[in-house]
Amino acid sequence: MRFLLISLFCFALTSCASYSKKNGFVSKSENEIQIRNPYFAYSNKDYVYKANLTFYKKKFSGIIIVKKIADHNHRVVYTTEMGNKIFDFSFIGDDFTINHIIPEIDKKIILNTFQKDFYTLIKEYALSEHTFTIQDLHIKKSQLWNENHYYFFKNQQLLKIVRESGGKEKVVYDFSGTSKHTSKNILITHKNIKFNIKLKAL
Repeated sequence: MRFLLISLFCFALTSCASYSKKNGFVSKSENEIQIRNPYFAYSNKDYVYKANLTFYKKKFSGIIIVKKIADHNHRVVYTTEMGNKIFDFSFIGDDFTINHIIPEIDKKIILNTFQKDFYTLIKEYALSEHTFTIQDLHIKKSQLWNENHYYFFKNQQLLKIVRESGGKEKVVYDFSGTSKHTSKNILITHKNIKFNIKLKAL
């Protein structure tokens, strides 16, 4: 009985541990409180990606175009390869506007997911609350949507963003084929629902 109680106590402590503690991050003094995501930061560039979206049993394939109109102002448009518009969103500061969406995906849960996913993806600057290291990675913690987001950097290049809740990964943004200002491949994976977005630069 004593062993069982100790085991349950240890499990409770582990399950309540923060994401940083669970992953063995080492706290580091903060030098730079601003986090920068450079991948959609330039207004003179159209960001065009081949896109595959999966939401439970629904699958969509087409083209996503992201355009920075001005500071804190982006437009995200998703069309079929034939040019038929699936959705068209505007992000101005923290405001989200639906310019167009097809009825098939015009549902609150899907729209909320799109809003958070693309807001995180295109947000150029965030405030760092804490800095960690592990091996050759620098990790900065920020708050978006009142949720913890961890930005993973290697040699000052952004490799990944993790949205977590209760010490567990909720959404993971993986960037690969990166150069200083672009990411050729982006994968957004939801851990708690069957919702994934795969982008490949054209």
